[in-house]
Amino acid sequence: MPAPRCGTRFGRVIVLAIDQGTSGTKAIVVDGSGEVLALAEVPVRPAYLPDGGVEQDPEALLASVLDAGRQALDACGAVADCVALANQGETVLAWDPASGDPLSSAIVWQDSRSESVCAGMREHADELAARTGLVLDPYFSAPKMAWLRRHVTTDGVVTTSDSWLVRQLTGEFVTDVTTASRSLVMDLDSVEWDPRLLAMFGLADEPLPRLVACDEVVGVTSAFGGELPVGGLIVDQQAALLAEGCVEPGSAKCTFGTGAFLLANAGTAAVRSSNGLTTSVAWRTREGTPYCVDGQVFTVASALRWLVQLGLLSSSRDLDSACAPDSEGVLFVPALAGLAAPWWQPDARASFAGLSLATSRGGIVRAVVEGIAAQVAALVDVVDADMGTRIDCLRVDGGLTHSRVLMQAQADLLQRPVEVYGSPHATALGAAAVGRMSVLPSCALADAIPSAAPAETYEPTWSADRAADAMSRWRSAVDRDLDLAVGR
Repeated sequence: MPAPRCGTRFGRVIVLAIDQGTSGTKAIVVDGSGEVLALAEVPVRPAYLPDGGVEQDPEALLASVLDAGRQALDACGAVADCVALANQGETVLAWDPASGDPLSSAIVWQDSRSESVCAGMREHADELAARTGLVLDPYFSAPKMAWLRRHVTTDGVVTTSDSWLVRQLTGEFVTDVTTASRSLVMDLDSVEWDPRLLAMFGLADEPLPRLVACDEVVGVTSAFGGELPVGGLIVDQQAALLAEGCVEPGSAKCTFGTGAFLLANAGTAAVRSSNGLTTSVAWRTREGTPYCVDGQVFTVASALRWLVQLGLLSSSRDLDSACAPDSEGVLFVPALAGLAAPWWQPDARASFAGLSLATSRGGIVRAVVEGIAAQVAALVDVVDADMGTRIDCLRVDGGLTHSRVLMQAQADLLQRPVEVYGSPHATALGAAAVGRMSVLPSCALADAIPSAAPAETYEPTWSADRAADAMSRWRSAVDRDLDLAVGR
């Protein structure tokens, strides 16, 4: 028999791809043509603490991975050829390397308690940016790791959540280079752990996982029946970038989930942003190591959950019907968990401006939608400046792309087409692509990525002048928030 060919039903290479996210774990079973044979989702619930902490129960994360994977396989009766795993990127925990038992809660990427760590290292901010491509901020892994060591436990090892999950599945101690590139302790050019940076964070003596490529088989697991190779390790946002076909420099996507995450392919040069963005490894395969620039909106779906808690919105599924035709002059800055790129002000807080006795509930909801879209549009402008080119269109994925109001607001404020990805499973499909490459050495990256036409394209309906005026007023509101945050 000929060897299985990637990207065709010939050989029917089946991947169990698991996307372990902030609010849930999704597992899909996907064949060699990219067809999703089965899907299972298991929710997980972060705890939002009053001191800026955001935590998850590690055992709940593991249980969600096992349950979702087993349910997906049971639903289609398939036998997988490998298991791929996308992870949250910057979520960390301490654990016992001998038993695998967690020694702390999982400290989620949104957690801001390590601001004290960052504040004590401001003199090294420029060197950190030059070596890592990142900004000194609690968002990234190393500050949270250092905070855990100072305030929770000095026992065991402290790593990102993917290393612990892979240890539970295979017994191996590894992390992939995309995850490591979100840490502030990996040299971006050499793609290796940096001893000097580790010492800066007080992590010089920490055992660190082996760095692996995204298309590398890292071990085997019997957690899903039989012995299956585990490969296709990658950060969730980079996985979505890959699935959406952003393989050429200058192509970009934004995922609308718990937060909004904008990534643009930067090619094989590890560019350093001069405008407050960050640079990471997009993926590493046998074909090379491209990089990506990225920016974040920390609260998107979480902002809508906040509206639900306040009674202003019944459910995120009802977002469009809850919106007024316009924002009634209200502006919203979505800094409910601080401002990320390009401002990097964790102390910033969300604000409304322009409220009056005439403001309706629908106007407030619409202002939140437009505030989210405005922050994404601001990020795209910064990406344009850093890349020296203009992004022609923005590809989007994630649960909130179901909102026609949000997607149209995004196109209007951005003044560019917005293409909704044709599958709701971008992250898992990206992980499946590199998982497929891990077990098919002859498989090319282009063949591993499933093709998907846009489900819908939104064209701008606002004039350029109207969009520019709206963005100018919104930026002024951000400036007022920043003044308050720094006490000016």
